[in-house]
Amino acid sequence: METGTKDTAAAIPAPAREAAEKTVFSVLLALSFSHLLNDTIQSLIPAIYPVVKDSLHISFTQVGLITLTFQMTASILQPLVGLYTDRHPQPYSLAIGMGFTLTGLICLSLAHSFYIVLIAVGLVGIGSAVFHPESSRLAYMASGGRHGMAQSLFQLGGNAGSSLGPLLAAMIIVPFGQFNVIWFSLAALLAIMVMLKIAGWYKVNRHRVKPRRRAVDDTLPALPKARVVFALLVLLVLIFSKYFYMASMTNYYTFYLIDKFHVSVQSAQVYLFIFLFSIAAGTFIGGPVGDRIGRKYVIWISILGVAPFTLLLPHVGLFWTALLSVFIGVILSSAFSAILVYAQELVPGKVGMIAGLFFGLAFGMAGIGSAVLGRLADHTSINYVFQVCAWLPLIGLLTGFLPDVEKRRK
Repeated sequence: METGTKDTAAAIPAPAREAAEKTVFSVLLALSFSHLLNDTIQSLIPAIYPVVKDSLHISFTQVGLITLTFQMTASILQPLVGLYTDRHPQPYSLAIGMGFTLTGLICLSLAHSFYIVLIAVGLVGIGSAVFHPESSRLAYMASGGRHGMAQSLFQLGGNAGSSLGPLLAAMIIVPFGQFNVIWFSLAALLAIMVMLKIAGWYKVNRHRVKPRRRAVDDTLPALPKARVVFALLVLLVLIFSKYFYMASMTNYYTFYLIDKFHVSVQSAQVYLFIFLFSIAAGTFIGGPVGDRIGRKYVIWISILGVAPFTLLLPHVGLFWTALLSVFIGVILSSAFSAILVYAQELVPGKVGMIAGLFFGLAFGMAGIGSAVLGRLADHTSINYVFQVCAWLPLIGLLTGFLPDVEKRRK
């Protein structure tokens, strides 16, 4: 298998091989659009919590368990999918994964009990577990060496989709009922069509990731294994900090606004859209800036730099809450692309596994965070949850322990 790949790459003329290594923006844009559709669908889950909470008469703890089911299904499977596809690429797996998401959407639209909701979000989680590591690998393949930019463009689509979910839910689901979730199955069908098209490019360009891996191995002095493991642990703790705080915002921000400022459900969804849209805007900053100034600096600014804004948030009025949420979204969202590419450079040649591990951990931390914070909200208050979470970004101080990978390469 490996020999065949080498022979194929060697048989390609040098000018064609150089052209093949350039950034393929058509593929990156298609991936970003697919990510937009995928995450629009996923973001419907937290967006309809106020509707489901009232219709099914569930507690905040059960709301947290819904998120936990979705996030844990995705997080446990993603590293395994990434590890498998590093060894056995599966061009059509993206379309198959979206098929699970489509099934989950239909179940969610028809769910009239808490347990059916759990099954539905579990199916959507399986679709996510397949989508993220494989599409991240494709972004790496199509990057032409501009890995930060490629990951940010890919993430931009996902975060834009996450911001659209609450807005569409406010327009379609909140006023007309849970069954109207089924209209979003059209987005899943469109995503399947785009993914089938991408699969054709994937099939004939699988060699692109392997030459890149050898180039990295040859140019980057190897760090001691213990140092690499320690750096990965620091990155995982930073992911914990980021996504525990994100869980408070994406899952309970609407409840916080309704409880503290007595806004309507639809108004709260609009405020959530503003926050999530700021995440989409900030996402694209982290990758290109990391390519220029170094990913470690971006991680510093993103995780630790957001702390003053999170600490202020629980103590201000509605206008300043909305404004601070924009700053928080823009700053905090720039971290993930930088963290992911930094980790892929620490462990070259394991693009899918690293992507699966970090996407999976992000989903897992968000799920656990949602369940823990829901339990805390039931025993205290939503306002108290936001006061506690405000301190999480201070964990960003651990960034100082990360090795300077970019300086070693230079």
